[in-house]
Amino acid sequence: MPYTIAIDCMGGDHGPSVTVPAAFAFLRGHPEAHIILVGQENVLTPLLSTAPDLAGRARIHHASEVVAMDESPTLALKNKKDSSMRVALNLVKDGAAQASVSAGNTGALMAMSRFVLKMLPGIDRPALCPVLPTVKGHVYMLDLGANIDCSADQLLEFGVMGAMLASALDHKDAPSVGLLNIGSEDIKGNEVVKQAAELLKTSGLNFIGNVEGDGIYKGEADVIVCDGFVGNVTLKASEGLVQMLAFSLKEEFSRNAFTRFSALLALPVLKKFKARFDHRYYNGASLLGLKGLSIKSHGSADAYAFGQAIARAFDAASNHVVERISARLAELHARQEEKNTGKESL
Repeated sequence: MPYTIAIDCMGGDHGPSVTVPAAFAFLRGHPEAHIILVGQENVLTPLLSTAPDLAGRARIHHASEVVAMDESPTLALKNKKDSSMRVALNLVKDGAAQASVSAGNTGALMAMSRFVLKMLPGIDRPALCPVLPTVKGHVYMLDLGANIDCSADQLLEFGVMGAMLASALDHKDAPSVGLLNIGSEDIKGNEVVKQAAELLKTSGLNFIGNVEGDGIYKGEADVIVCDGFVGNVTLKASEGLVQMLAFSLKEEFSRNAFTRFSALLALPVLKKFKARFDHRYYNGASLLGLKGLSIKSHGSADAYAFGQAIARAFDAASNHVVERISARLAELHARQEEKNTGKESL
């Protein structure tokens, strides 16, 4: 079955100059895929004409409006009904595409995704789930900013969604799930986190307990669950640390002739180190909990990074992530009903 990805070509800091070349590169590497370039037709048509080899697998869907990066999400949802972001989501809703990708305004994308695609039964709020590098490979972490305050039940939902995403994309039967906390002991954390831990223990997931902040990058779990406030702070602090280390290395290797010569000797190792932790490779966060797939790319993504986001959308669609989440939630709710029925019979 061919899978089609709808691309919000007008979103992000760079717009079509990045999104369209990235889409073409993705198609050339995925001969079974199709794309819909969503945006202003007069802008996209000349770009599509430069790729005659992709005729039949790429087409344009006109959208007259663009959501600005600093635009109010509420106003964008109300006033920009023909924006490239919303039209791409509508294509997913209507079944013309199996996923959408946008580098546009994060708040607007979350609002439009929830409004257009609707929530899966049993899910209270969507969660933003990126992939982060670890010493063992990578980890899925959610929520990274969609929900500032979360209940214990919502953290349980995040665990289910993250586990199903990891299971689908990494082909693991029982990916490990950890709960981000200030300590590994059960007595640590606030009441919400303690309650979430109890729910996760009886969820049927491969819950390994609490994970401290340093355990994220040690690869102690395949999935890390947290609320959006903690998750976003963790992500931004991690990005800042990487930037500081890169700056410090460059500064130290530039101090004098000897250190510059040392840099030349270390260049192969430094290149491999940079490639291993290149944030562009991990671009593309899934907005989970919806009846369709919506993938958020960094607004500043270059063509390589945006292409990675498209690839993540394709992988999620072809591995039926939404269906897996829905099925697992149904099992969880059935188990809970059986438990409640048993209590009532007593």
